[in-house]
Amino acid sequence: MQQTWKDRVFNSLNITFLLVLSLVCLFPFYYITVVSFTDPTEYYQKPFILFPEKWSLGAYKYLMSTGSFVKSIEISTVLATLGTILSLIVSSGLAYAVSRRRLRFRRTLMLLIFLTTILQAGMIPSYMVVKGLGMLNSVWAMIIPALTGGWYILLMKGFFDSIPDSLEEAARIDGCNELGVFFRIIIPLSLPALVAFGLFFAVGYWNTFFNAVIYINDHTKWPLQVLLQQMLIDPMTAVGGASTQIVSEVRMPSETLKMAAVIIATVPIMIVYPFLQKHFAKGAMVGSIKG
Repeated sequence: MQQTWKDRVFNSLNITFLLVLSLVCLFPFYYITVVSFTDPTEYYQKPFILFPEKWSLGAYKYLMSTGSFVKSIEISTVLATLGTILSLIVSSGLAYAVSRRRLRFRRTLMLLIFLTTILQAGMIPSYMVVKGLGMLNSVWAMIIPALTGGWYILLMKGFFDSIPDSLEEAARIDGCNELGVFFRIIIPLSLPALVAFGLFFAVGYWNTFFNAVIYINDHTKWPLQVLLQQMLIDPMTAVGGASTQIVSEVRMPSETLKMAAVIIATVPIMIVYPFLQKHFAKGAMVGSIKG
């Protein structure tokens, strides 16, 4: 169908608006990247820089040379890796169990799971439980409380409900037990959903902040996000350096350290996401189609 002049004007305005909006959204990330690679001498001369004349890796070298920053990256990596694996095992196992109609007390379990989505124990009871289990100042204090959630279980259950029961029956006829059916039949068929939820869990663990602030008192065990928050106050002190740290005979600007830390904290998730996108697009539709 041929477009009228009104349609062409609308499309042009719409495209222009979206381009401007995209630039506005991308500019902060661009500016952070540019400042993080700016040479200290140039930054002191021109605090607002759109394209540096002299590039430098001084901020990154300094951050990676400090033990506290490297340690926080290691802790966040362990959280994202171990936490995601355990969360997927627990969430998928429980969701599969409640999706089977033969499970006893299935309705009661479903009600209890649903109640967790609208009722929360609160910060003080949660802290008392973590303290009573002896998990304070440990990685487990940031993993166990966030291991799963009612919303994730309900979404996974919707996906498992879409898997025909005939596949499970055929596997049982071939001699599979419960674990065999789950790991040989259900998990391979649920790969898109598991990848999507795995990405959610990984981002959540990588960005762990609130649980770390509550349960971790030892600053040497802070994950990356807590260290970044402390860097907003005093970046040199937060990463264990002196406020007069010298890089190439020039004191390293605190802003370049902040920007470099933000880039380091953001890039890992940005690298992982493209490899999971093809599964993520399918997994995002979990439970939407019954068959």
